[in-house]
Amino acid sequence: MSDNVPFEIQEEIIKRLPIRSLIRFQLVSKAWKSLICSSAFIADYSAPHPQLQHLLLVRYDHGHIYRPTYSSVVDDHTLPNNQRVSLTPPPLVNWLRDSIIIGSSHGLLCLHCCYGDAVRYGLSFGTRMAVIWNISIRKAIAVVVPNFAYGNHVIRLGFGVCPETSDPKVVKITQINTWCDTESVTLIPSQPSQVEVFAVSSGVRRSPYSTSLPRQSIQFSCSQVVVDGFCYWLATDRSTTDPGFEAYNLIISFHMTREEFTEVSLPESLVYEGSIEYLKISNLRESLVVLDQNTQENVCYVWSMKDDGVSKSFTKLFTIYSPDATLISVLEFRRSGEPVIKIADNDAELRYAPSLLAIYEPKSKHISNLGINGTGSFFVHSYKETLLLLDQPDFTVYDKGKGYVVKKRAEILSLLKHISKV
Repeated sequence: MSDNVPFEIQEEIIKRLPIRSLIRFQLVSKAWKSLICSSAFIADYSAPHPQLQHLLLVRYDHGHIYRPTYSSVVDDHTLPNNQRVSLTPPPLVNWLRDSIIIGSSHGLLCLHCCYGDAVRYGLSFGTRMAVIWNISIRKAIAVVVPNFAYGNHVIRLGFGVCPETSDPKVVKITQINTWCDTESVTLIPSQPSQVEVFAVSSGVRRSPYSTSLPRQSIQFSCSQVVVDGFCYWLATDRSTTDPGFEAYNLIISFHMTREEFTEVSLPESLVYEGSIEYLKISNLRESLVVLDQNTQENVCYVWSMKDDGVSKSFTKLFTIYSPDATLISVLEFRRSGEPVIKIADNDAELRYAPSLLAIYEPKSKHISNLGINGTGSFFVHSYKETLLLLDQPDFTVYDKGKGYVVKKRAEILSLLKHISKV
């Protein structure tokens, strides 16, 4: 761009470019690289932007969970006829073993697992990792998540981006195991609190700002979602549980800015329904929804939460019904609000039968095949393009306030072995 064009004008032009162009244009000049990688530019660009695409990420585990495949498809009016694009995850993601997806927020995906075999490499039981991946720019960072080497404690993680600061955060919740005596078991004294927050901006783990922490009787599930600045989990209050009857079901929210926890009551029909394994929460156009699946009736009821600023209430939006196929699960919601569902043939043995992904249209009740099928597990997450993490050094692993740059898997294993001894 001509030197005769004022830099302020150049900046306004650069702001309107798509992400792929921005990544290339970092090489044009030091001034452009400094601008594009600045925290202010990244935060501003990651806000609602006309150039940012909305997409669906599809992860497929072929029964070989060590090597899942990832693909993306643009979530627009051409779906399901548009083409899928295969994704090549960055090394920090590819090196994961047995990973699970914690959640997604602001175009970032968070995965949790360990690197390598603990016995083979001499790693302690407590050395696990959370990896934050920006799908759009193929960049990832890793965070060491210490675990308890004791059977009476379990770790639950949450992930989200603070909407006010654009700061990604990993929330670690240490809770007493379900099968232990909640009255007699206490947290290990060396732990400063039951909850820790890792913020990418600081690179350190710390206690949350608020002292409003979840009660130890609360048992968090793995179902987590971020909606409008809150991280939500399905949970069970074990202090009200009768022997042999799993209740009281509820939702726990975590404010990503104030970092305080709040209990949210479920609809009365879901509070004592039984195990929360039959429930799931999701994000439907920035509204929290609860999915209540009835496998016997082959339906799923969609409940939406309304927040008037004083109280929260739920109303039933619609029912997902698949008359010609078995409804296995509801995986995600499109930008338009249509559910992405996983179905299989009615007469098939679900454990071994191939399943396929489809779009359910609530008004017409029409089901459209996405053309994605297989015998493994599917995970679908809606996301939009973002520049978050662009200012982070490549191959960075954070632990105890320090950032380590590792470029080979062997270097990570060596680092984790060293950390476990410190």
